[in-house]
Amino acid sequence: MDLQQMRYVLAVAETASFTRAAERCHIVQSALSHQVARLEKELGARLFERTSRRVRLTTAGEAFLPAARQALEAAERARAEVAAATGEIRGKLAVGSISTVAAVDLPAVLRDYRLRYPQVRISLRVDSSEGLVEQVRDGRLDAAFLGVQPGFRPQGVRDRELANGQHVAVVAPGHPLATAQEVDLRLLAEEVFVDFAAGSAARAQSDEAFAAAGLRREVAFEVSGVELVARMVRHGLGIALLPAPFAAELPGLRSVPVTDGPVRVERLAWSRFTPSPAASAFLSLLGVDTSPPAG
Repeated sequence: MDLQQMRYVLAVAETASFTRAAERCHIVQSALSHQVARLEKELGARLFERTSRRVRLTTAGEAFLPAARQALEAAERARAEVAAATGEIRGKLAVGSISTVAAVDLPAVLRDYRLRYPQVRISLRVDSSEGLVEQVRDGRLDAAFLGVQPGFRPQGVRDRELANGQHVAVVAPGHPLATAQEVDLRLLAEEVFVDFAAGSAARAQSDEAFAAAGLRREVAFEVSGVELVARMVRHGLGIALLPAPFAAELPGLRSVPVTDGPVRVERLAWSRFTPSPAASAFLSLLGVDTSPPAG
């Protein structure tokens, strides 16, 4: 079997279509189908179930896919290492981030990186801190920007603190608290909140602050994205607690300091293993020492 055949199999699996896979791989469908059939003959097993309506992986295909991905990633890593040895950084860089990152200007960082290393293909994924740690740990992401509670350390990855700071109350301009100089949690507990999903790191920071103060609050609206949080607050459906630097950039809203508000720590996480040349260059741009930890 060869790497190109593996790429074809991955393309079919990801698109669930020989036609779309051929378009992605810039090859005629008959040629792609022929190569997949050759690989199946070599392996002695069918990788796909084909009907007039759909294409799906067989049990053998599901078993083949992870190994094929690893082989392709290893081949790409080898090419990137050779290029790096000659002074050229290339390959792929996969970055993850929470939606409210404020410790760095992420678009500006990615722009600077692209200008320095134009041969690297960059991707960005926005997710929860929990999901990002898992993806760094299993190699789907090279690095990720997290927002967590003080004292939290992600397991199975390397990390460093970037910044920390208190949340502020975010309210609509016409809200009674919009002109307040500062508020405390006892006063805020009387309000209706818009917040992230229960159990998430983004939500836990606020929940634990109210619990520590012996207070209960009403979260009437649970949403998954900060854009929707801002829109609902803007329409007067509730208030929110968000990191101060990020809240300051939300148009049409007021930020009010909270004397005993929750604290959010932003951390950068990256793999415990030796980073690829592309990932090493990104971490260096952020001032991170990528040498293995002592001991």
